[in-house]
Amino acid sequence: MLIGAVADDVTGATDLCLMLSRSGLHTVQVMGVPDPARPLPDADAVVVALKSRTIPADQAVQMSLAAARALLAGGSHQLLFKYCSTFDSTDLGNIGPVTAALMDLTGAISTIACPAFPANGRTVYQGHLFVGTKLLSDSPMKDHPLTPMRDADLVAVLSRQTAVPVGLIAHATVAQGAAAIRAAMTTGIHIIDTLDDADLMTIGKACADLPLVTGGSGIALGLAANFARTLQPAALRMPHGRSVILAGSCSQATRGQIEAAKAAGHPALSLDLAALTQGRQSAEDLARWATQQTGLPPVIYSSVPPEDLARIQAEFGRDAAGALVEDTLGQVARLLQLSGFTRFIIAGGETSGAVVQALGVTTLEIGPEIAPGVPWTHSINGPDLAFTLKSGNFGGPDFFTKALSDLAELTR
Repeated sequence: MLIGAVADDVTGATDLCLMLSRSGLHTVQVMGVPDPARPLPDADAVVVALKSRTIPADQAVQMSLAAARALLAGGSHQLLFKYCSTFDSTDLGNIGPVTAALMDLTGAISTIACPAFPANGRTVYQGHLFVGTKLLSDSPMKDHPLTPMRDADLVAVLSRQTAVPVGLIAHATVAQGAAAIRAAMTTGIHIIDTLDDADLMTIGKACADLPLVTGGSGIALGLAANFARTLQPAALRMPHGRSVILAGSCSQATRGQIEAAKAAGHPALSLDLAALTQGRQSAEDLARWATQQTGLPPVIYSSVPPEDLARIQAEFGRDAAGALVEDTLGQVARLLQLSGFTRFIIAGGETSGAVVQALGVTTLEIGPEIAPGVPWTHSINGPDLAFTLKSGNFGGPDFFTKALSDLAELTR
């Protein structure tokens, strides 16, 4: 195993798998902490998908250490801790605490924090994270329901999360090349300026000998180049059956994609938290409705604008509301699978984790890219299912319709 990665959510893990696979590494995604009694898949890169982004920091640390130990025991040459390209976390973690723990585990005295993903508009300059042309703190991420990001200064953000020294490697150093980056790596964690894919390649080269690297999926471009070889990708086999779109993300991008799907003629039904708690709606009702639809694949969504989300969280509690949505959509997916649905387009990291867990899927192979960071995938254990697991902020307005169009091409 050349690269062993610990990812803090399911969609981020899939995004990383795509980047590694595209770079020529045979890559497999494993759901949850690997079972010590079972050998890891034989692959160039193994990405362990956790659901640790928003859980208490001490739990995230323990879960991440368990996954990392399994990867190291499996022979991983380099460990990668993957988090979101918008660095979303809280002042209590979990990026800082997990990074510090993995540094201790690997004996790393220095590492980088490189969340940048230029292809998706995430860049870092003077230590500040930009989403497109806006600072992170001015982007829709400022209203994220679980991890609102209101500080774009990543050195400041990370310094509040860990006692490990946090510094900056500015773009002027990155522009001088890999040797200059290596010379700038003193003890601690280094936020590193990144403006384009060429920077990612330079940074990856500079990190070739580090036991631990942390970042978004973009850093995989440079890391994989240290090992990659030309491979002929295997064709992804897609199961026959019906398709469904399940959206739990409340991001601006996902809400726009839902509206675009409605405009294209997809039947759509909203998951109503009040109705669920009062017994006027259930997972069985939602699944029954989906099975009764004809024509274009149905959409079931809980996505609402920020002002409605704030009201719902005030009424039900933030954590309780999120857990109810995830549990319900997981139940819906399981019921739909029993009714002949085999192709699931899922929007939202937490929702994706709940759905794949409910369906008993533990390993995925990676297929073609639909949009930057989002591929079709296929289960290689358990039920024969296909998935698109999309981070809430990823994809253009027509993402759902494009995913289905690409699926049609794969099944011809």
